[in-house]
Amino acid sequence: MPERSCIMYRFVVRPLLFVITLLLPISAYAAESFRVPILLYHRFGATVADGMTITTPVFEAQMKYLHDNGYKVIPLRQLVDYYRKKAPAPGSKSVVIVEDDAHKSVYSDMLPIIKKYRYPVTIFTYPSAISNAKYAMTWDQMRELTKTGLFDVQSHTYWHPNFKKERKKLSKASLESLVMTQLKKSKARLETELGARVDMLAWPFGIYDDYLLGKAAEAGYSATFTIERRHATATDSVMKLPRYLLVNADSGKAFVQLLEGNAVKRNIVY
Repeated sequence: MPERSCIMYRFVVRPLLFVITLLLPISAYAAESFRVPILLYHRFGATVADGMTITTPVFEAQMKYLHDNGYKVIPLRQLVDYYRKKAPAPGSKSVVIVEDDAHKSVYSDMLPIIKKYRYPVTIFTYPSAISNAKYAMTWDQMRELTKTGLFDVQSHTYWHPNFKKERKKLSKASLESLVMTQLKKSKARLETELGARVDMLAWPFGIYDDYLLGKAAEAGYSATFTIERRHATATDSVMKLPRYLLVNADSGKAFVQLLEGNAVKRNIVY
């Protein structure tokens, strides 16, 4: 090896390789340590009326556990901003709370508990149900929630279609028309009614694929969410972030295990 090359290797290349070797484990540890559970709720009540209902006492106990054990509930947008390189990584023991469908029990049961603990919540809803379906909140109730400063409302499409089933019966052109209508109409209606930015989407039934992800980006969404039962990590894509779909059995020890990343496996029928 020529003398100049030897000097270059000894004083430049080798020290650089040494530094890189030191940094790699640190980077790997940083990525591994970033684990945020996104807790997904649907509805609440005095009894378990169906698989998606969590009793109000169980929900309150969960929120108390977070409060008493040093967990920090952060806004979903803060987590999304990290992925979009607009915010630092969330701190340890960070948790996100979301709700799908804007069920009326959010107003009657969830709201008082959320006000008590001052936790931020993101609601994903399909506008066709609001002030229309008996199980859903009204637009006035939704506005009241957003005025608390604790609730952010985002899209769950316009009427919650099953895109997997629709694909089987529609032509390619008809499917594209349906998808874009569902994504754009929901976004526009929510922004008009609530006066807030809508750029996040929860996939109905957790169904998504590369085609749908592309259409979501085309429609103006910068983040979308699934129902994969695991923590969000630094290596996840902002366009398919996982969420824990909670059921009433996720209480007590099971809730603690979930927060720690050891959730009980469940066959949940959506």
